[in-house]
Amino acid sequence: MLTPLLNHDWAVTPAAARALQEALRGRVVLRDQLGEVRCVGGVDVGFEDDGAITRAAVTLLSFPELELMEYAIARRPTTFPYVPGLLSFREVPAVLEAMALLQGSPDLLLCDGQGIAHPRRFGIACHLGVLCDVPAIGVAKSRLIGSYGNLPDQRGAWVPLRDRDEIIGAVLRTRRGVKPLFISPGHRISLPSAVYYTLACTTRYRLPETTRRAHHLASGT
Repeated sequence: MLTPLLNHDWAVTPAAARALQEALRGRVVLRDQLGEVRCVGGVDVGFEDDGAITRAAVTLLSFPELELMEYAIARRPTTFPYVPGLLSFREVPAVLEAMALLQGSPDLLLCDGQGIAHPRRFGIACHLGVLCDVPAIGVAKSRLIGSYGNLPDQRGAWVPLRDRDEIIGAVLRTRRGVKPLFISPGHRISLPSAVYYTLACTTRYRLPETTRRAHHLASGT
C-alpha cells in the first residue's frame, strides 16, 4: 500500500490550486534518491459517463522482468474541472484511492503525464511523488510546454526539452517510426535516470509497460 505522507484540501478553486502548486514545488527533489528498484508502478486515469466519473488505475510490475504483480482500480465522482496545467487536482484523488487498495508499494512510479515539464514545474508525477514521498517520473504522450530540436528515428535517442534556458525534460524515442514520449523527473530522480528507467520499462510498444497496462485498465480496454 502506498499512502500519502502529506495531504491537502482537494476542494479548491483553480486559483488556489495554482497557489498550492507554487507552494509544493519547492519540495521536489531532482536528484537520484532511489534504493534498489525491484518493483515499478504505473499510473493512468480515464473517465466514464462523459467525465462525471474519474477512473484511476495503478499497476505494480516486477523489475527488470516487467511481470504484472498487482493492480488496482478506483472510481470516484469527478469534482474538479478540466483545466490545463491543473489535471492532477482532477485525477490524483482517484489515484490515491487506487493506491490504497494495493498490497505492495513501488520503488519507482511512472505516471501518465508531466513531471517538471509543466508551467509551474509541478505536474502529476511531482504531485504524487511529493505527497507519497516516492521516486516518480512523468511519462507524457504529448508536450505541454517547451521546445526541442531534431530527434533521430532510433530507439533510445533523446534530445533535451527546454523552456527558455532551462532543461525541463527529455523527448525520447522508444521505438522507431513512432511519436516520441515526453519524459520529465517528478520527484527523487534525475533526468538521465528518468530516461534510463523509462527505456528499461519499455518493450515492443511505444509506452512503457507500467503505464501501458495502467492505460488499458483505466480506459476499460
